[in-house]
Amino acid sequence: MGTTLLLALALVLIIEGALPFVAPSLWRDTFRRIMQLSDGQIRFVGLASMLLGLLLIVILKV
Repeated sequence: MGTTLLLALALVLIIEGALPFVAPSLWRDTFRRIMQLSDGQIRFVGLASMLLGLLLIVILKV
């Protein structure tokens, strides 16, 4: 279990690091847009992301 969790964390870091590495200006512009969103909008995006991740885990574990 611990190894799987570390592998998942490593994959997240690789995916998260890809955009700033490949297109730093796009990454910067994206963060500027995010800063303009309200707290509620950011929370909704976070919740939707978590639910999508959970759904993918459930589907792929079967």
